[in-house]
Amino acid sequence: MVELGQIEKPTAESFAGKRKLYCVPNVYPLEDAPDEYKELFNKYWDEVTQQLEKLEAIGKVRKIFCENIYVQGEEALNILAKINERALQIIKKKIEEEAVLLPVESEEIFGPFMDWGNCLRVVRTKEVFAKVLEFYTELLDKRLQHILKVIENNLSEGETGLFIIRDEDRVRLQFPTDIEVFLVTPPSYDSILKWIREKWEEIS
Repeated sequence: MVELGQIEKPTAESFAGKRKLYCVPNVYPLEDAPDEYKELFNKYWDEVTQQLEKLEAIGKVRKIFCENIYVQGEEALNILAKINERALQIIKKKIEEEAVLLPVESEEIFGPFMDWGNCLRVVRTKEVFAKVLEFYTELLDKRLQHILKVIENNLSEGETGLFIIRDEDRVRLQFPTDIEVFLVTPPSYDSILKWIREKWEEIS
């Protein structure tokens, strides 16, 4: 696994013939977010765009895998437009450059997974929370295994993919050893995590 900061000028020759995956932590807009967060959010996606351009020196993105997407074509882009406009901008640019956006989720798994996640936000008793968490974790594991299988089956030898997913889910994935994984983590990502931690501390 390679952190972008560890390589000044990646050379295409050193990764020739390998499957490559550029992993981008999915940072979402917040409803009614203060200007401070909006600035960090936009700076983050600007930096992601810049880092991807540098990385593509070793392989142009040909396959795109993005969490929450279980449909194809225009329908997939419409979902992204509602969820994260900045991620959509990057994906649309790559599609214009002949990359293909593939549905990475299973609708049969993703629907119940989201439902259990929503339940976790509203339960109040420890006993019920523990039971709901059990169901949620079981679906999360199934979901991540499905995502891994989609990437494994669709990223061909020598091909490069872009993978956009929450980082806390990405770290649970064990990629095949023949996929070279590059972590795209701009400096502003740490600033966003710090901002979120501080806000949680204020309300807890």
